Amino acid sequence: MAIYRCGRCGSINRVADQRVKDRPLCGRCKEALDTTGVPQSVDGAALEQAIASAPVPVLVDYWATWCGPCRVAAPILDELGRRNAGKVLVLKLDTDAEPAEAGRRRIQGVPTFVLFHGGRELDRRSGVASRADLERWIASHSGQPQTRASHA
Repeated sequence: MAIYRCGRCGSINRVADQRVKDRPLCGRCKEALDTTGVPQSVDGAALEQAIASAPVPVLVDYWATWCGPCRVAAPILDELGRRNAGKVLVLKLDTDAEPAEAGRRRIQGVPTFVLFHGGRELDRRSGVASRADLERWIASHSGQPQTRASHA
């Protein structure tokens, strides 16, 4: 079973593995689900909803448009999201656009990556890391095997 977040309404959807390539629709709003795993940009409310309802690990990239290391991290997160589509939700929150949420989560620098599972924060790390390092970090906290990890 794969898990995808609807980019339109934010609902968390369970999709049978054999149906992922069939362009599944959101169970709530009937919009086509993005099953690529590409990181989704969220605001504070959407982030809270995803953290509370996702049955898979949620990796949040707290970033800013002016941040050089954030731009370096973006393609790494894109690849991580694609390789782990349906197994990990990768979300991005712009700390300049959402300063209240960044403050509430005590984000002091960007990029900061925070891993959530079961509605709670498991760990955080700052700075750019390779995809393989991030996958190992996620696996070490989620209790899930590294299903698609390979060389960075």
